[in-house]
Amino acid sequence: MRIATWNVNSVRARVDRIVDWLVREDVDVLGMQEIKCRPDQFPRAQFEAAGYHLEIHGLNQWNGVAFASKHEMTDVTTTFEGMPGFGEPVQPTLDGSGPAVDANNIPLEARAMGVTVDGLRLWSLYVPNGRSLDHAHYAYKLEWLKALRTNTERWLTENPQLRLALMGDWNIAPTDADMGDPSFTPGVSTHVSVPEREMFASFEGLVGDAVRPFAPEGFTFWDYKQLRFPRDEGMRIDFIMASEAFRDQVVDAHIDRNERKGDAPSDHVPVVVDLDLTLSDEEYEDDDMPMIFG
Repeated sequence: MRIATWNVNSVRARVDRIVDWLVREDVDVLGMQEIKCRPDQFPRAQFEAAGYHLEIHGLNQWNGVAFASKHEMTDVTTTFEGMPGFGEPVQPTLDGSGPAVDANNIPLEARAMGVTVDGLRLWSLYVPNGRSLDHAHYAYKLEWLKALRTNTERWLTENPQLRLALMGDWNIAPTDADMGDPSFTPGVSTHVSVPEREMFASFEGLVGDAVRPFAPEGFTFWDYKQLRFPRDEGMRIDFIMASEAFRDQVVDAHIDRNERKGDAPSDHVPVVVDLDLTLSDEEYEDDDMPMIFG
């Protein structure tokens, strides 16, 4: 089974490119981020004509996550326990018609969606950017990640054999080698600050990078400005962080750098894993696979 994540940076602007890639690469499940539209605005027809089912969570022209899958998706959810909101508190409506809110009546953004496909628990995640170290969005980012980590630990405590993947745009470059954009300074800028990297590292022991063992180098994002892509001044911020049970079935993985080329690309590229779902613990041989990092 081929599973991928891609921050598409507006699905309506790039629908033809996305669907062409899905078909050409024979992708079974794609988690998308930054779809930037409501479900009623999503270009369903092209995906469905290509044989994909859809689950969509978008509230406006910002954020938004979705899944396209050749296979049935179940257990669909758009929040995890304790997920914080961002912005000013809103007054809840009596009929429940207002926006979804957190415990403080702060609106929840469309940044998370979980689905189950063939026994795999998959999340499409668009982690908050942070904006700057002194911005409220930065504190929100750390709080959001802390809640995600708490839930990840609970899910895997309840089911240690859960084949779980947290896929998406994490907006963190966890090592200096993952940051090639000279406008970001480790320890000073978002994406490379110590608290962000420590938060990313806190997931270790629960989930690990399913792609890096097969693709140890390479960026997943290049800014549109300053010729960042031709100069290869990018960042590795898109990840498939997976439980051991999930990683045990990964047989290959790659970053599709070519999707940053051509006309009107997203500033991110797809990150892909291939799984052999017939592998069991007994059949899995450590010597046959590269070392799992993280």
